[in-house]
Order: sequence, then structure tokens, then C-alpha cells
Amino acid sequence: MRSFSKHASVLACLLAGCASAPQPTPQPQPVAQPAPAPAPAPAPAPRETPEARPAVAAASIYFDYDSSTLSDDSRSKLQSFYASVQNRADLRIRIEGNCDERGTAEYNLALGQRRAEAAKRYLIGLGLDGSRLTTISNGKEKPRARGEDEAAWRENRRDDLLPEGSMTGAR
Repeated sequence: MRSFSKHASVLACLLAGCASAPQPTPQPQPVAQPAPAPAPAPAPAPRETPEARPAVAAASIYFDYDSSTLSDDSRSKLQSFYASVQNRADLRIRIEGNCDERGTAEYNLALGQRRAEAAKRYLIGLGLDGSRLTTISNGKEKPRARGEDEAAWRENRRDDLLPEGSMTGAR
């Protein structure tokens, strides 16, 4: 029996020793994190191209009957037009002189040319390079308004300032 009690005491010691040993705490398994998405490439710096520049709107100025004298309103419109094109050395400007239907074809061609030249002189006086400007007379061949009344005639007595090579819309 002694041997049994020896065995029992050894067994008790072993069990006590095992019981007192700290249990290993389970370590959380590392969770695989998805790889971060690469940062988007920076956008290229915008380049100044003629396509990226805003289009310069066409303009029209109006004249009194049988006159090529610029009115105060015409001068004001020409100054605004000049401000929009002065730093656009890439633009050439075509000035088209127009007349109403009254008068002979020859007279209206000459009057339309005088009107276009008056606008050209004024723009050059403001500082625009004259080599960027061309003039042409349409006479009475390109009316904007149809009719034989003062409203139609007034609309047709005009210069159209057309930036060449850009999107335009006269008025």
C-alpha cells in the first residue's frame, strides 16, 4: 500500500503542478487586411490651348441711315469687343460692313466699306494691331432682317465683327 500512496502522492503532485501552470491564452489570428488601393495619379496640369480658351463672341454695331459715323453706343460696343480680343493674339478679326436695301449696289458697297473701315480705325486707335483686322463690304447682299420698314432697315445698317477661327454668334 505504501506504493499506492507513493504513487498517489506523485500523481497528486503532478496534477497540482499541471493545474498551476498558466493556461496559454489563445492569440487572435491576424486578419489579413486588403492592400490599400494605389493613390490616383495626379491630373496633368491644364495647358493653354486655343481649344481651351473661351470663344470670343461676335459683335455687331449699328449705323444711322446713309452714315458711317460711329455712335456713342457703337464706340462702347467696340471698346467691349476690344477688351475681349486684345490679349488673344491668335485671333484675326473680320469686319463686315452692311447696308439696308435702299440705294444702288455700287453705293451700298462703298458705304459698307466706309462703315467697316470706321470700326477698324477705332479698334486700331484703342491699341489693336491693324494686321489682325480685315474689312469687307457686303453692301446690301447679306441682310439680317427682311422687310421694307425702318425696323428691318435699322437692323441691316451694321458692321459685324467676326473673330476668325473661333465659334461665333453675331449680335
